[in-house]
Amino acid sequence: MSIKNLRDLRVWQAAMDFVERVYRLTHKIPKHEVYGLASQTQRAAVSIASNIAEGHTRDHLKEYLHHLSIAQSSLAETETQLEIAARLEYLSQEQLSATLKQPVALGKQLYALRNALVRN
Repeated sequence: MSIKNLRDLRVWQAAMDFVERVYRLTHKIPKHEVYGLASQTQRAAVSIASNIAEGHTRDHLKEYLHHLSIAQSSLAETETQLEIAARLEYLSQEQLSATLKQPVALGKQLYALRNALVRN
């Protein structure tokens, strides 16, 4: 399958699915955390998809790789914040476990895209 535009990238699609999941979960976090943990988690999740998109539009490979690196960092940040939410009992362990399957798969896709770009 050829990549005609950003929406054809499976890694971007997965990142968008993850953002949606994060937003649904963070709406369950208490109101006093709306501008704290909930907002920070949402911003980190949005950063994943945004950096994939921004990197994809760059003209130079080095810039693309840089944005993929930022996306991977934002993925780790989001995972950490979800872990914190679970430790504070804002999320159940079941919710956390189900959600953390997505970033594991997304991380593998980011790594695979990076390696494919470096090889080509």
